[in-house]
Amino acid sequence: MKNCIVAQSGGPTAAINASLAGVVQGVLEHPEYSHIYGSLNGITGILEGRFLDLTETFQSPEALGRLKVSPAMYLGSCRYKLPTPESDVSPYQAVFQFFEKMGIGAFFYIGGNDSMDTVDKLSTYAEKIQSNVRIIGIPKTIDNDLCATDHTPGFGSAAKYVATSLLEIYHDTVIYHLKSVTIVEIMGRDAGWLTAASALARNSYSVAPHLIYLPETAFDAEAFLADVKSLLEKHNNIIVAVSEGIRDKDGNYISASTGSKDNFGHSQLSGAGKTLECLVQERLDVKVRAIELNILQRCGSHIASRTDLEESFCQGQHGVSLAAKGETGLMVTIQRVQEEPYQVSYGASPVREIANQVKSVPPEFIHPKGNDVSPAMLSYLKPLIQGEPALTFSQGIPCYLPVPHLS
Repeated sequence: MKNCIVAQSGGPTAAINASLAGVVQGVLEHPEYSHIYGSLNGITGILEGRFLDLTETFQSPEALGRLKVSPAMYLGSCRYKLPTPESDVSPYQAVFQFFEKMGIGAFFYIGGNDSMDTVDKLSTYAEKIQSNVRIIGIPKTIDNDLCATDHTPGFGSAAKYVATSLLEIYHDTVIYHLKSVTIVEIMGRDAGWLTAASALARNSYSVAPHLIYLPETAFDAEAFLADVKSLLEKHNNIIVAVSEGIRDKDGNYISASTGSKDNFGHSQLSGAGKTLECLVQERLDVKVRAIELNILQRCGSHIASRTDLEESFCQGQHGVSLAAKGETGLMVTIQRVQEEPYQVSYGASPVREIANQVKSVPPEFIHPKGNDVSPAMLSYLKPLIQGEPALTFSQGIPCYLPVPHLS
């Protein structure tokens, strides 16, 4: 019998621990495997020999259930970029020496686009050295920008948080009988899926957000000001949802760039909402404020989507079944089988066709004017936010799984 190891990487979500729970349960129930280890802080835990034995910890359904609804990463995270083997082979040698020492037959990496880059590199190296370790990517990202899959774990819960927040912002702003503009900046450097989800806040009595701007459409400041001015003639309070990564026609970020980049070369952005706040204040002379949802939108487990958690759990389990069949170098995918009633199935695609690619919002999901989304987008989004998980509370606060091993 072989052992397995699992790790989490990248930014947190409300559902990444549900995927971890799925992997753990899949391993514990499979006759192919004996132990399941958890690498602390992503791939760096393997490189540094920091890991947990999860086998006994999660034997009980109660423990797995608590893990499933706990936010962020139980195992911690990292943003470590593996060099290419040609430039530095030592990290690869260290990883596979660890696998051999611990009797590892399968490695599961739960993460987003950059994590899939790691899965691709490790699986390619494993093939080169003829290693039998199966390497499987389990997707997650609130950005929903991974290719080859209908949607990604974590997105549905983040979308639900964003929509709920926009509705609550509407209730906050509408109480005042004066002209105002509220600009809400939402995460999304290259893809506007999460900002598009703000449209789910609309209901029978509110059309807010009144304007939605995504990175997929060139942002025109003059057209934006004209839209806001026109709407202020009809409404007292205007709410605008913008992606942090909106760009002008020349591809320049509207936001103020910090000038720095992360380990994967991504620009660190800050201030799209603030930039537009100053623009509105200067040109329209109206009360205006910018709100940046920031990290709060990433893992609000108190308003998570049950659909998201269940699908995340199933994708973790499916990853284990793939490895047990001898598959490797794959990322688990989800396919939408039908809309009414909503139904999905689970599959897989070669990770080398997914890593370092971005799934943008398609044109048919965006309003022709570039300042809103289409009805097709709403049809796509609505099933992903359905249901609420059953949380346990103590003294009024949710009970999440403690993480003393990370402190």
